[in-house]
Amino acid sequence: MNVALVLAIPFLGTVLGSGMVFLMKNKMNGKVEKLLLGFASGVMIAASVWSLLIPSIDMAKEQGDVEWIPAAIGFLLGIVFLLVLDSLIPHLHLNTEKPEGLKAKLKKEIMLVLAVTLHNIPEGMAVGVVLAGSLIGDTGISMAGAITLAIGIAIQNFPEGAIISMPLKSEGMSKIKAFAYGALSGIVEPIGAIITILLTSIVVPILPYLLSFAAGAMVYVVVEELIPESQAGEHSNIGTIGVAIGFVIMMILDVALG
Repeated sequence: MNVALVLAIPFLGTVLGSGMVFLMKNKMNGKVEKLLLGFASGVMIAASVWSLLIPSIDMAKEQGDVEWIPAAIGFLLGIVFLLVLDSLIPHLHLNTEKPEGLKAKLKKEIMLVLAVTLHNIPEGMAVGVVLAGSLIGDTGISMAGAITLAIGIAIQNFPEGAIISMPLKSEGMSKIKAFAYGALSGIVEPIGAIITILLTSIVVPILPYLLSFAAGAMVYVVVEELIPESQAGEHSNIGTIGVAIGFVIMMILDVALG
């Protein structure tokens, strides 16, 4: 029951965020979009530190290793992994740039879904790694910690779901279709989490590396996509405020509940 709950919570956040399109009358307000992007960035940064990097360091110490080595190596590998994946998969950045070259072969809305789906891969991995750690036991990671991370990512997924469905509606797509695209972009998370759990159960000794790997991948998404979009154009301070709010909320959740 707990495992199913942890797997479902992040996807539910995406679905609820995508459902905001049904409350939308006209185009998405630019200031609201910046706030949501910043908020998502803050949540992901805090989750990377408290739910992934710190447990990675603590676990390595308990295993008798030099505690900073798995965190450093795994983090850098996560960055490299997303960098390679980002270059191989054609997708639009969240500012819905116009497709060029190979990108022109895909419909604009499909590419936007691919962009958010790509972002969801490290989030699914993060949930899977932490959940596996709680199931294995003797790792210092509790089921409450796994649930906290799932809730934090669900909170972060809410604005992401809105960011994908509402612009699609603004471009003339029906509300139902825009909602479906937004919701389906999150399905990769429980799938990624399950695959990660299956792999982690075999490679327990490298769990600290997997935790920091997921952290690096999440930070890449924040630095490459979310923060630049929240700071583009006017009113960049709104995105900064969103980062602060998201960071503090996720930090409180993780410390209080994890």
